[in-house]
Amino acid sequence: MAVVVGLAFTPVKGTRLRTVESVELGQDGVRENRRFYLVDDRGRLVNSKVAGELQTVKSEYSDPDRRLKLVFANGGSLEGEVSLGDPVETSFYSEPKAARLVDGPWSEAFSEVAGRSLRLVEPVDGGAVDRGTDGSVSLISRASLARLADAAGEASVDVRRFRMLVEIDGVAAHAEDSWVGRSVRFGEAVVAFAGHVGRCLITSRDPDTGQVSLPTLDVLRDYRGSADTTEPLAFGIWGRVVSPGAVRVGDEVTPL
Repeated sequence: MAVVVGLAFTPVKGTRLRTVESVELGQDGVRENRRFYLVDDRGRLVNSKVAGELQTVKSEYSDPDRRLKLVFANGGSLEGEVSLGDPVETSFYSEPKAARLVDGPWSEAFSEVAGRSLRLVEPVDGGAVDRGTDGSVSLISRASLARLADAAGEASVDVRRFRMLVEIDGVAAHAEDSWVGRSVRFGEAVVAFAGHVGRCLITSRDPDTGQVSLPTLDVLRDYRGSADTTEPLAFGIWGRVVSPGAVRVGDEVTPL
């Protein structure tokens, strides 16, 4: 029997993932997941692919209270209510995305961490998950992680490298690949999976320090390069919520 063994997300795109025991999946995914993102002075998305230092920052967000909290590697923290400022047009993976600047000390704090000028923004429509509502849920299996670790000659590989929402156990390595084009029930929710998650440099970074420490793309290319997937160098799958509900660690996972 396949079960959910891990759930993780982050309110500010690019910052360190936080693990939780349960999430509420709405039509747009987890409301708090990638609620905010960072852009440079030209409005272009900046994530931990180019600014690995962002992964040293822990972020927490309460949507009902509209309160954001950042905890930094030096032990300092910043907390307050989210107040929106001027509208700004941003470039989100080369596509235009309307957002509003988040007023207050947030942008300055992130700029100091990353060593470059950054601005914190909140999108006008939806959150900042890579594939939008269609890809609001991502999933990887523990067996796939073990297979990757074996190919890399490592004892284990931290699941947080892949920044997935759901981790499951109880299936064979890469069995989840066959779920693309199918719906799967997790606890109270049902998700329709539509594609495989193609990977980038972010996965090579240590999930705590943001430093490049594992050649994940080379490993994937060596043993997964010829796999029949919707995106190259794929590891995990993505989909959209078709029936909202709560998902908890320990919930059964049932392909429909």
